[in-house]
Amino acid sequence: MKNFKILICSLSLISFTLSSCQKSKVDNSKSTSQDSSKIVKDSATIKAEKIAAAKAELAALPKPYHPEENATEKIAEAVAQAKKENKNVMIQAGGNWCIWCLRFNKYVQTTSELKNLVDENYVYYHLNYSPENKNEKVFSKYGNPGAKYGYPVFIVLDQNGKQIHTQDSAVLEDGKGYSLEKVKKFFSDFAPKS
Repeated sequence: MKNFKILICSLSLISFTLSSCQKSKVDNSKSTSQDSSKIVKDSATIKAEKIAAAKAELAALPKPYHPEENATEKIAEAVAQAKKENKNVMIQAGGNWCIWCLRFNKYVQTTSELKNLVDENYVYYHLNYSPENKNEKVFSKYGNPGAKYGYPVFIVLDQNGKQIHTQDSAVLEDGKGYSLEKVKKFFSDFAPKS
């Protein structure tokens, strides 16, 4: 009888332990489920914050692209000025909708070493690509580089208007910005040869 009581007590203990484990497992899964929803909310919040920050940055950056311009005429003027000043033409293709285009423009304008290098060697033009004006004829003349590389993309012309290089901007990037050394090398490599 004593053995029977021990067996009953043991079975009761096992049953209690199992039910406790099951309850604990259910409670843990509820906790995990709640933690997962926090993670989802947090990642959704983070994503929304990143989008808002990008929109604010985009709105604050200078807008160098002009969809209303006649790009063919503007490039012809840039080539004439380049010939007169013994410079090359740097065409930065993109649009005011493109945060990387605007970041590059600001980076060059606010980094004196780059700004001086550009001012000494190039006539700079921002070729617009946007829903308002895709400048399809101009882009096709230069091999539609935006379709291949995205934006911004750079087209370098010599002082006679001959295309001497097309540059993918992705190779100039460094993290969430641009590499000073890579951009400096690019501008130096395609400056007019004395």
